[in-house]
Amino acid sequence: MRVLICNDDGIYAPGLAALVEEVKKIADVTVVAPEFEQSAKGHAITISDPLRAKEYFKDLEFFGWAVSGTPADCVKIAISALMDRRPDLVISGINEGSNTGINIIYSGTVSAATEGRINGIPSFAVSLTSYTYKDFGPSARFAARLAEKYLSIDLPPGIFFNVNVPAMPEEQIKGVKMTRQGRAIYEEIFHRRFDPKGRAYFWMDGERVAEEDDPNIDEQAIRAGYISITPIHYDLTHYPTLEQLGLKIGKLL
Repeated sequence: MRVLICNDDGIYAPGLAALVEEVKKIADVTVVAPEFEQSAKGHAITISDPLRAKEYFKDLEFFGWAVSGTPADCVKIAISALMDRRPDLVISGINEGSNTGINIIYSGTVSAATEGRINGIPSFAVSLTSYTYKDFGPSARFAARLAEKYLSIDLPPGIFFNVNVPAMPEEQIKGVKMTRQGRAIYEEIFHRRFDPKGRAYFWMDGERVAEEDDPNIDEQAIRAGYISITPIHYDLTHYPTLEQLGLKIGKLL
């Protein structure tokens, strides 16, 4: 099996290194990742600047390609220009911090997996749900186990997994839950500050102000100590509305 590994935290990220170390035990790995952190870039792609791909060496050995673009750029250029044949699987991660609820829309990690699936390649994204807990081992080992079985899972076209691993010792993780995406509501705050020359700038912050009390959503499963797997897709059509209102709206307009 040939696996393309990408992320959004950048090619130097410890989560990426942990994932590569484990997946190399079961597959032929190619790493193509952003040269610098690209968190929350969503599915942005670079169209008005050239992309540069540089060989990155770690401990004097070739580790992968560092790309001057977004996670989606990395997957595109890997498939089309850097790899001599298409990968069998795309894994994006391990992200530092959760990718749950509405954050999925903004996530560069999820977008790299999305790009793989758009190209018809089985893909999944994996995140460790903390910015301070630095043990990526459990997440990496679970991702490798999932990778071994992933191609045998009969997923519909366009569907891929978004995986979130709770930040706790491996022996405390209770198991795996299939979940749906949560719909938590966040209140955004923009702190107004000033640089040394007196010019105003803004720093975005925010906090969760409402969430669903449902054990079957991603965030609640993680809080309960389970690995959350949410099947997601990039088709944004809401088919029930299309079926219910399509003809009526067409006649109205």
